[in-house]
Amino acid sequence: GTGMEQHLQAGSASGSPVREKPVMSNIGKSTNILWHDCPIGQTERQKLLGQKGCVIWITGLSGSGKSTVACALSRELHYRGHHTYVLDGDNLRHGLNRDLSFKAEDRTENIRRVGEVAKLFADAGTICIASLISPYRRDRDACRALLPDSRFIEVFMDLPLELCEARDPKGLYKLARTGKIKGVHRS
Repeated sequence: GTGMEQHLQAGSASGSPVREKPVMSNIGKSTNILWHDCPIGQTERQKLLGQKGCVIWITGLSGSGKSTVACALSRELHYRGHHTYVLDGDNLRHGLNRDLSFKAEDRTENIRRVGEVAKLFADAGTICIASLISPYRRDRDACRALLPDSRFIEVFMDLPLELCEARDPKGLYKLARTGKIKGVHRS
């Protein structure tokens, strides 16, 4: 038979795959869920791609050049034969995170979601470049904790506030100065 048929028949003498009793979990609001491991794992994917997956998390003030650096890094790594993907904060708010505001609790959820997606990319063997303001250290640390073995690299775009404000590509600093928005900072 085919390779798939041979693999399935190898599971037991009866020809059916070996099945262990599932362990059900309750995670957050989800109940009766089961983690399903596949025979092709991170090691096999990394071997196929010839690289180790990781997350390069670029953080900094609005206007500090995060997205520009993320795209330039992705382009350079691509030219060198590496598989990358950029997760840009604004782009993600057009889809995955469009239901979130910029209040502290929504910022935390935004970063949590991006961290989980970045973890999946890294597990797939991709060099994931995340570019987000991500102002709260505790949120970045939570993302770092998702990736063992130093596979989370944080880059802080350390530009003076005056330069970021002069660039102000989204007009956020002008809105903050006039009191129309709050929370334009990094901690």
